Amino acid sequence: MNRIEAAFRRLKGLGGKAFIPYIMAGDPSLEATEEKVLLLEKCGADIVELGVPFTDPLADGPTIQRAAERALRAGVTLTRVIGLVGQLRQKSAVPLVLMTYYNPVFRYGIERFVGDASNAGVDGLIVPDLPPDEAADLIRFSKRKGLATIFLLAPTSTGERMQKVAKASTGFIYYVSMTGITGSALSVNDSLRESIAAVRAMTRKPVAVGFGISNPGEAKDIAELADGVIVGSAIVKRLHESPRSLEEFLCGLRKAI
Repeated sequence: MNRIEAAFRRLKGLGGKAFIPYIMAGDPSLEATEEKVLLLEKCGADIVELGVPFTDPLADGPTIQRAAERALRAGVTLTRVIGLVGQLRQKSAVPLVLMTYYNPVFRYGIERFVGDASNAGVDGLIVPDLPPDEAADLIRFSKRKGLATIFLLAPTSTGERMQKVAKASTGFIYYVSMTGITGSALSVNDSLRESIAAVRAMTRKPVAVGFGISNPGEAKDIAELADGVIVGSAIVKRLHESPRSLEEFLCGLRKAI
């Protein structure tokens, strides 16, 4: 059992739901990211998702795209993000998930990447442009190292796709709340409720929902449907535009969830 699985098991025993904030590693610097991860933990984050900056982030909206551009200008690379995790592990035991696109992983070398990430203290991986059908190597190497492989489902996913993702995912299943990019407006409607319920009915693995959750009210609504709530763009935007209010915002999300 890695730290992600342990977190969900602990929360289930308490009747709680996971707060999973996302920030972009290296925005505006790796030193600032280290401080922010510790702040996220202080504010009650159960799992932290660290974005790896990439030049062509297809799933991300403008807020996270701009954060990636700032990090890339600061010279942040996948290697340096893994190094950051190693530094964080000297201060924090919060579960850490890397969200990276496949190109940097491929260039790094899948087996070497998984080994280095695991040795640094990474607990899970999200590669949004790598479906489970094409992820056999990543899954195999990650399983050897005890890393969770987290795959995505969306409102357009067929029953067959749901089964495939549920089987391949470890740690948790990432349910994308809409057909769009990060930062889009969220609509908690009957269709979303039915889709999340359908996923949860076919697996005992935790289901966390992300994309479009921008305030405590929406976080509370999603927490009533899922096992975890992922908040990204709203945090990244506040971190960049009004950092003084970030801690209050994070604590409000935690309380709502």
